[in-house]
Amino acid sequence: MRITLHFIVFLTFGFFCSAQEISLTGIVKDSTGTGVDMANVIAINTETKGLESYGITNHAGLYKLKLKTGSQYTVKVSYLGLKTESFTLTAGDVDAVKDVVMQEQAAQLDEVEVTYEMPVSVKGDTIVYDTDSFVSGTEKKLKDVLENLPGIEIDDDGQIEVEGKTVTKVMVEGKDFFDGDSKIAVENIPANALSKVEVLKNYNEVSQMKGLTNDDDNVALNIRLKEGKKKFWFGELTAGYGPDNRYLAHPKLFYYSPDYSINIITDLNNLGEVPFTRNDYRKFTGGFRDINARGGSSIDVGSDGLGLSTGQNNRANDIDTKFAAVNFSYAPSKSLDLSGFGIYSHTGTLMKSISSTTYIASNDIENATTNTDQTVHLGLAKLSARYKPNADLQIDYDALLKQSDDYEAVDVLSISDITDEISEVKRQKPLAVNQNLNLYYTLDDKNIFAVEAQHLYQDEDPFYEAIRSEFAFVDVFPVDENQDVYNINQVKNVVTNKVDAKVDYYYVLGDKSNLNFTMGTTQSHQNFNSGIFQVLDGGTTLDMEGSDYENDVDFNVSDLYLGFHYKVISGIFTFNPGVTLHQYNVKNDQLGNVVKDDLTSLLPDVYINAQLKKSENLRFNYRVTRSFTDVNKFAQAYVLNNYNSAYQGNRDLESALNHNLSLNFFSFNMFNFTNIFGNVSYTKRIDALKSSAEIVGINRISTTINSNFEDESFSANGRYERTFGKIKGSVRGSLAWSTTNNLVDNAQLTSNAFTQSYQGALSTNFKNAPNLEVGYRYSVNNYDNGGRETTYFTKRPYARFDTAFLKSFIVTLDYDYYNYTDKEGTIGNKYSFLESNLTYQQKDSKWEFGIKGTNLLNTTTLNKDSTNELYFTTQSYYVQPRYVLFTIKYDI
Repeated sequence: MRITLHFIVFLTFGFFCSAQEISLTGIVKDSTGTGVDMANVIAINTETKGLESYGITNHAGLYKLKLKTGSQYTVKVSYLGLKTESFTLTAGDVDAVKDVVMQEQAAQLDEVEVTYEMPVSVKGDTIVYDTDSFVSGTEKKLKDVLENLPGIEIDDDGQIEVEGKTVTKVMVEGKDFFDGDSKIAVENIPANALSKVEVLKNYNEVSQMKGLTNDDDNVALNIRLKEGKKKFWFGELTAGYGPDNRYLAHPKLFYYSPDYSINIITDLNNLGEVPFTRNDYRKFTGGFRDINARGGSSIDVGSDGLGLSTGQNNRANDIDTKFAAVNFSYAPSKSLDLSGFGIYSHTGTLMKSISSTTYIASNDIENATTNTDQTVHLGLAKLSARYKPNADLQIDYDALLKQSDDYEAVDVLSISDITDEISEVKRQKPLAVNQNLNLYYTLDDKNIFAVEAQHLYQDEDPFYEAIRSEFAFVDVFPVDENQDVYNINQVKNVVTNKVDAKVDYYYVLGDKSNLNFTMGTTQSHQNFNSGIFQVLDGGTTLDMEGSDYENDVDFNVSDLYLGFHYKVISGIFTFNPGVTLHQYNVKNDQLGNVVKDDLTSLLPDVYINAQLKKSENLRFNYRVTRSFTDVNKFAQAYVLNNYNSAYQGNRDLESALNHNLSLNFFSFNMFNFTNIFGNVSYTKRIDALKSSAEIVGINRISTTINSNFEDESFSANGRYERTFGKIKGSVRGSLAWSTTNNLVDNAQLTSNAFTQSYQGALSTNFKNAPNLEVGYRYSVNNYDNGGRETTYFTKRPYARFDTAFLKSFIVTLDYDYYNYTDKEGTIGNKYSFLESNLTYQQKDSKWEFGIKGTNLLNTTTLNKDSTNELYFTTQSYYVQPRYVLFTIKYDI
């Protein structure tokens, strides 16, 4: 209640202030009488000489400024290519109207004198934010600043979104910052180092290719530093310690100059603050692109053969993490750029969960208590080189190394029709090396060539051990039953070599059209070996021999393709239809013979963009794709997935055909800072790869088949954001529906899932007053598996508060409340999390002192639910208790 009252006071304060203002409106036109879209309009107080109001014209040239009554202003209007216009106005007691006509500049390339920085300006496809106009002084890192900027949002995974699109590249002073991930940037770049944030829409790293391809979804961010941060080391050293031996150490250093840069980031803590998770590692692309994105083929090579457990929201029973990362760039000459990074992460995690799983076919319920001790070492290294001797030639080379060392020990107490204690051990050291070589050459104005090649080498070696008093599959595996316990072990090795290469030729017909001819290939080779053995009581081993228990598979997929695309711009529309002809050859060699599958396929795709306004478009995509699974699904001998699941591959599998449609709408109105985006997508899978399982109680043996059942999925999401002075409001929602068909005990089982998530929020952005964000999230997960239905609800109000007081103090509060229930009323869990920071730093001092509190309400568990075609489950996870730390930070 107090939070709500506080927020009402803020709104009343904003309304009161607005009552002392008038509106100045008008239309900015060019010499032909046409409205000028996205012209900059600023009002300078003639007495204080300060910038007091600003605006950007809409598509009709309309502008609007808020001016304090009784003050005199000089109003300036500027637009690249037109002469700057200005006039003087004294704000009276009533709203005023003033139109402006702008004339052409004699030399459009002349520099325009800028006396005052616009808080937001638009230059072609670039939006420039002056960060000082949006900060209150409580911000600590880039993430805090970006959340204040209209049109930019940070999602729950730490990724930057602009107008609903995920930022694919973050740069600082034009140099790559850990290419392939934005989370490291938002969590580590100091807020006080920022001068400007540049949003680069329709981004393409290759100048020759801009306009030839569809770059609408490509968004990059470039951070500009304050002058005092260039050619000097800057950063901060942070340390903290608290009761129960809780600690935090977070040094980070940055150096930028025109020729080279270096960034060093480290983090050691046992507070549950994981700077680089295993999910981050899996998603980290290193900036590598899918060079066959428009070709229509999807050839899977598998990953993470163990399926390691992950903490919920980076929370677990105990987490100890160590992280170090280095990023560099160096330009030895104007034509050559070198860059790269290295990342190391160690995370030790203790997890505990209690789950209830209902198996649909057998109607059995398993209640399980699971304790997990996990240690994960993650390593990445990338080296990039770019050679661009002139505007017509560019050569790129990239090499990315990824390796991890994973160990997980799991103890499970399983209670169903029997009670069993299971100990599992999982370990692996997978290695992946990805190399990329690209050449772009412009022969002349009409002929452009692009050659791209990529090679992936991947070596996975997952090992699995299960020790238990009961073994679910004694009728399937030739185990020795005269043992005190069953000690079953499995070794696997999967080696992958995959080559993608293509040549694109673009024939430019004019400024608004081009032809694109593509010739390419994908060659994937995988070798799969596995074996199962039992460790007997005396320490000897019993190897399970034969074709049912030993895998030795060579699996090859060859894809040769020719593609043609035509791109043309007509009025507000961009049309880019195309078609790709594929010749596939698939074969797997195992059990002493070879099974082949040869296929010719014609895959169409269509892209249509309606550019309704400069920052508003509607896009339609339709694509037919053919997908191939990896070698794991073809290996016919048994493998163990976990203590109650065994799998047997199917060497006769064929590819699946997918129809994908999507419709996207984006609108970013700089006139009134309204940001809207929406997306709907639909997928229909034909001859899909489906699960076929035999269920005995809580145990299952499954395989994969091609099914005539047609699966469908539909999803939609949208967001509306509007800024009213210092108040920002937003609403967003997403829903997803899917229907899948699988075989369970040789009978068709249809599963439907319908999930919904909604959120509304209001926040303030005062410079000299406390700021508050309040919001409400509501989610509904409805699952219907073979007629058995269940629904889970989560209600989540939240609040964020920060303020500076007594000149040197800053306090922040972060509160989340969860109410988790199910439809039947059998589950009800209410819990909340409160985080807080109090810091003290005198003006111009390099030292900061603080108190940091995590999980201050001492919540013990949180919840999650999930489903598939065989079961649905709900889980409670134990989380770390309350921690309080005393911190010291030194600004370099």
